[in-house]
Amino acid sequence: MHVERRAEKEQSGAGEDRNVLKCVVWDLDNTLWDGILLEDREVTPRRAAIDVIKALDERGILHSIASRNDHDLAMAKLTELGIAEYFLYPQVNWNSKSASIEAIARSLNIGLDAIAFVDDQPFERDEVQFSHPSTRCVDAADVAQIPELPEANPRFVTDDSRVRRKMYLADIERKKVEEAHGGTPEQFLASLDMRFIIARAKEEDLKRAEELTLRTNQLNTTGDTYSYDELDHFRRSPEHDLLIASLEDRYGTYGKIGLALVERGPAVWTLKLLLMSCRVMSRGVGTVLLNHILGRARDAGVELRAEFVSNNRNRMMYVTYKFAGFREVSKDGDRAVMVNDYSQIQGFPPYMRVEVEP
Repeated sequence: MHVERRAEKEQSGAGEDRNVLKCVVWDLDNTLWDGILLEDREVTPRRAAIDVIKALDERGILHSIASRNDHDLAMAKLTELGIAEYFLYPQVNWNSKSASIEAIARSLNIGLDAIAFVDDQPFERDEVQFSHPSTRCVDAADVAQIPELPEANPRFVTDDSRVRRKMYLADIERKKVEEAHGGTPEQFLASLDMRFIIARAKEEDLKRAEELTLRTNQLNTTGDTYSYDELDHFRRSPEHDLLIASLEDRYGTYGKIGLALVERGPAVWTLKLLLMSCRVMSRGVGTVLLNHILGRARDAGVELRAEFVSNNRNRMMYVTYKFAGFREVSKDGDRAVMVNDYSQIQGFPPYMRVEVEP
C-alpha cells in the first residue's frame, strides 16, 4: 500500500503537537496550597491539585512551577509535603510568570503551546496569555477539569509515559555531571557508555510509536501522524520497514526515542517519516538511524528518496537531510521530495555502541 496521508487529517491538524498537553505549570500560593507562604508557614495543600498532579504524571504529563516566592522557603515546603519530585525545572523567583514559563519550555525543549498554566490570579493568567497566546491558562478553581481535557488524555499510556518524569530527572542529573566534566564534549559523551538499538517495530512497540508521531514536532521530517492500526499495517507489510530506536546509558534508559517508516519499491525506497525525540538532541544521535537506512538502501542497490514537510519548527531535520547528502528534486504543495547519491554516508559515532536487531 502506498503511504498517503489523509487530507482531512492534515487540514484539521488532528494529532499535531499543539493538541498534546506535555506540561502543567503551577502557581503556589492559593493554587497548589491554601494561604500565602511568606505570611504563614503552615499553608495547607489543596488535595484536588495534588490528585491532578499525580493523575497526569501517570499519563506522562510533566509538571513545573512558576511562582513569585522565596525559592528556598518554597522548595522546602514542597519537600515537606512530599511532592517536590514532581516538578521539573521549577521557577520560583520574582520574575514575570511569562518569563518563567518561557524558561521552563526552553529547559524541557517543548513548545509553549504544549503547556497549561494554573494560577488563582486573573492578572497573572492575563499576563501569560498576552505574552504566550498559545499557552492554555487555567483558573486554580478549575483544576479538576484538567484531566478531562482532550489534550490531557492520550489514547494510550505507554511504559515510556509512566516513567517520563523519571527519565527527565535522570537527564537533569546527566546535565549536572556534564557541567562539572573537565574534558571535551566528545569525552563526556564517551563517558556515558551509550547504547543505541535499532529494531523492527514489534506489536508491543506500536502504542509508543503512535505516541511518538503525535508528540514529536521539532525533530520530525513530515509531521505526519499515524494511528496504531496504520502502524500495525506497516509493521506487517512486506513493502515497508517500520523501525524503532531506543537509547540507554549508565544513568538509565531514555526509552524508545526514534521512529522511521520506509516504503520499499523494487528500484526506489522512500523514507516517509523520520523522527527523533527532542530529549536526545544533545546526545549526538540524530543521524544514527538515518545513516543506518542510507547504508541499507545503498547495499540493496536502490535509489533512496526522502519526504520533507516544513512545519516552521523542524528546520533542523531539513538541515540534517542536506548534511546527509540529500538534494531536493521535486515538490508537491508543501511536501518536498529529496534524493541521496550515497556519497556522504557517515559512520556511527565512536562514543556509542550501535546495535541493529534482525
